[in-house]
Amino acid sequence: MICAGAIRDFQLTRVPPEFLDDPYPWYAALREHDPVHALEGGGVFLSRYEDALAVYRDPHASSDKKEEFRPKLGDSPLYEHHTTSLVFNDPPLHTRVRRIILGALNQRAIARMEGDVARMVDRLLAAMAAKREVNFIDDFAAQIPLEVIGNLLDIPRGERGPLRGWSVAILSGLEPKLTPAMLDAGNRAVTEFIGLLQMIVADRRKRPGDYETDVLTRLIQGEKDGEKLSETELYHQCIFLLNAGHETTTNLLGNGMWLLLRNPGEMSRLRGDPSLIASAIEEMLRYDGPIQLNNRRLNAPATLSGKTLPAGTPVTIGIGAANHDPAQFADPERFDVGRKPNRHVAFGQGDHACAGMSVARMEGRIALARLLARFPKIEMNGVPERDRRIRFRGFRKLPVRVA
Repeated sequence: MICAGAIRDFQLTRVPPEFLDDPYPWYAALREHDPVHALEGGGVFLSRYEDALAVYRDPHASSDKKEEFRPKLGDSPLYEHHTTSLVFNDPPLHTRVRRIILGALNQRAIARMEGDVARMVDRLLAAMAAKREVNFIDDFAAQIPLEVIGNLLDIPRGERGPLRGWSVAILSGLEPKLTPAMLDAGNRAVTEFIGLLQMIVADRRKRPGDYETDVLTRLIQGEKDGEKLSETELYHQCIFLLNAGHETTTNLLGNGMWLLLRNPGEMSRLRGDPSLIASAIEEMLRYDGPIQLNNRRLNAPATLSGKTLPAGTPVTIGIGAANHDPAQFADPERFDVGRKPNRHVAFGQGDHACAGMSVARMEGRIALARLLARFPKIEMNGVPERDRRIRFRGFRKLPVRVA
């Protein structure tokens, strides 16, 4: 139990070591004692569900990060990427790009992807069966989104090796506290990824795919009878697709496996009733979500938990905190694969809700259902190693033994 005094000096730029392993006691203390907590630089951290929802739905809460990121990232490739990609933009760019992407990721398109995903998962499970002892992250969780996004963007298989490292390096640039090494790695990753995309895009311009189903062709050609993306915008939306898809699914699968191992009764329940897989995925997203923080800047005053914030206030939405709010979720610290209702905010809300959430859910559902069906026994095989980032929550290593 974290007391009120302990959170007085809480800052995301200097969290205590134990926060990285288990931030939820800190979130609970913030919700109770200081739900609109002051951060250095004039911002606030929100930990209550209703406040998170209010900001997500507020038309005056901006996602544009040019002002916020300039001091941290300077005039760099990393700055260009994070201020050009879909997630950190307002209309009109956000609206145009989102419509293009969602047009290619409709339910029919996702249904067509399911067979390929199932076959890929089965290949990975066969390799796991041969090894018996695996790092669940490297050997399974991270492989699935890289394959799916690689296929969506038609990245040649021989060129996919650096993709995961690039994704981690670029997204690490969003951490509350950056080191020179993190900045160097992120800038190098953006530059190298754009170099690869230049060749892929040039080839696709010569040989376009089906506009109705091919994401890269849609991004290149833009909306029918509408405005096209600039070359710079195009490259950064492609990078965004890889990064968003990689982090969400890898961490969903890794955290989900960890939760099932920690809660064997719920694993047995899911094995006994595979129809619970969809609600189990939602509970994994709520209980230990892949993305813990989101950001907005208020363009007009807003009142949250009784505190009025002026226009210009940077707001950090505590996604993980909101998803454990007892005012919204009964017995929130209990992992329940059949929980309903489960109106979590793991994918955000409103106009900026995650464009790829249906793909992530599909990947998670197929991967974990087939994993449990293939292996009657799954157990820990060593000490897990948590990723030490704050915004993104997952594992570097999750050693398991399957039989």
